[in-house]
Amino acid sequence: MKINKYFLILILFFLSQFTFVYGANKAELVDEISKNLRCLICQGQSIYDSNSDFAESMKILILRKISEGKNKKEIYEFLKSKYGDWIVYEPTFNKHTYFLWLLPLILFIFGGILILKKTLKVK
Repeated sequence: MKINKYFLILILFFLSQFTFVYGANKAELVDEISKNLRCLICQGQSIYDSNSDFAESMKILILRKISEGKNKKEIYEFLKSKYGDWIVYEPTFNKHTYFLWLLPLILFIFGGILILKKTLKVK
């Protein structure tokens, strides 16, 4: 009988550790997702950094979606469909954002060509 008690205590201990780790993973995932989302109330803050009511409700929404079994991509797609692409700090490359992604590269190349022309003319 004592072996069964110890065995039961051991099983409960391992189960409690599993739920603690699983809960920590959820919190880390909520933090990771909320760091990449813009707070619509605050100027220039992420949802992770903000203490507004909107940010708190978004954190709860993200936790609920994770509990439903959604992954990061599905959560981002849901939020983008609800609030638009502007809510995500790192927008995806698509037909609406290609200029945003290519403009720095074009300016860098143009600047390099301009610098080369100016330095070659001087010599």
